[in-house]
Amino acid sequence: MKIFFDARFIRTDFHDGISRYGTELGNALAKITPVTFIICDKKQLKFLPDGAKHVMLNNPTSAKEIFAGMALNKYKPDVVYSPMQTLGAFGRNFKLIYTLHDMIYYRHRKPPTQLNPFLKFGWRIYHSTYAFQRITLNSADAVVTVSETSKDDILNARLTKQPVEVVYNAPQKLAEMIDGPVVQDSKGPRNMVYMGSFMPYKNAEALIKSMKWLPEHTLHLLSRITPERKAQLSKLIPDGANVVFHEGVSDKEYAQLLADNAIMVSASKDEGYGLPVAEALALGVPAVITEMPVFHEVAGNGALYANANKPQEFADQILKLNDKKLHDDLIERGKKQIEKFSWDKSARKLLDLIELFV
Repeated sequence: MKIFFDARFIRTDFHDGISRYGTELGNALAKITPVTFIICDKKQLKFLPDGAKHVMLNNPTSAKEIFAGMALNKYKPDVVYSPMQTLGAFGRNFKLIYTLHDMIYYRHRKPPTQLNPFLKFGWRIYHSTYAFQRITLNSADAVVTVSETSKDDILNARLTKQPVEVVYNAPQKLAEMIDGPVVQDSKGPRNMVYMGSFMPYKNAEALIKSMKWLPEHTLHLLSRITPERKAQLSKLIPDGANVVFHEGVSDKEYAQLLADNAIMVSASKDEGYGLPVAEALALGVPAVITEMPVFHEVAGNGALYANANKPQEFADQILKLNDKKLHDDLIERGKKQIEKFSWDKSARKLLDLIELFV
C-alpha cells in the first residue's frame, strides 16, 4: 500500500495550526506505516522523520495546484491524504482524503493575513457560499475533520456526500520544554496566558476588558500582532492593568510562560478544536475559556467556563482559582480529560480510514 501524505503546508519559520497538525500527524503516521511525504520546499524535511521518503510538488498556492492530482499519478500512490482541501482532484488515479478543519471562515470571512491580495479575494469568493466547498469535498473519497463539533457543522451544512471522520488534533508535549516543574503559588495563579491570533472572532477584547477586575494579575498575549491591531487593543487596556504583548514566542517560551503560575485563557467565539486549551491542560495548567460546545468537547469538566460577551464573568471565574482545592481539582480533571487526545491515537484513526480504501 502506497500512502502519500501532503506535507506542503508545513511552515519553515513557525508553526500555525495547519502546519503543526500536518507535522505531528505525519510523523505519528510514519511510525506505524510506510509513508511518502509530498513537499514543496526541502526545508520541510527537517520537520519530518529522518530519511523520510518524499517527492517534490508545486507550492499549494500555485495555479498548478489544479493539476496536482494528475502530477502525482506518475508515482502511483494508492491513497493521498491532505491536511487541507486544495490538492487538485482532477484526473487522479488514486483515492483522496481531504481535511476541513472547521467552518469558521464561513462565519467570519476575513482571510488569513499572510495571503496575497489575489488569494484574499479568491478566499472571500470561495467562502461566500457553500457551493464551492461542496464541489471540492465531493471530489474526494472521504473527509477528515478535527473534532466532533466540526463534524456536526459539516454534516448540518450538507457540505459533502462523502464519509466524514474525526481525526482529532492533539497537544504537543510542552512538559519536555520547561526547565523544572510547573509553578503553582498557594495564593492562586497570577499570570493569564493567551495563545492565538488576534482575528476579531478570537475576542481578545474580552480578555483585556476583564483586567479591570484583576489588578493583581498579568495578561500575556503571546502571538504576533500587526501594529494596527496592537494599537486597537491597547486602547482597551483599563487604567493600571498589567497587559504584555509578547509579539511572538518560541514553543519553549510558550511552555515556560504557561508553567509560571499561570492560567490559560480564551474568550474566543469560534474554534474548530482549541489546541492551546488542550496543551495547557496536558501540562497541568488550569483554563478559563468560553462557554461553547467545542471547548466542552476538548476540556470537559477540566476547565472553568464564561460567556464570551461578559468580561466580568471571565474575571469572576479566574478569581475562583484562588481557592487552592478548586484549583488543584481542576488541574487533575483537566489532565484526565486530555488523555483522550494524542497524535498516536489520531494517526491510528487515520490509518484505519485509509485501509478502508485499499
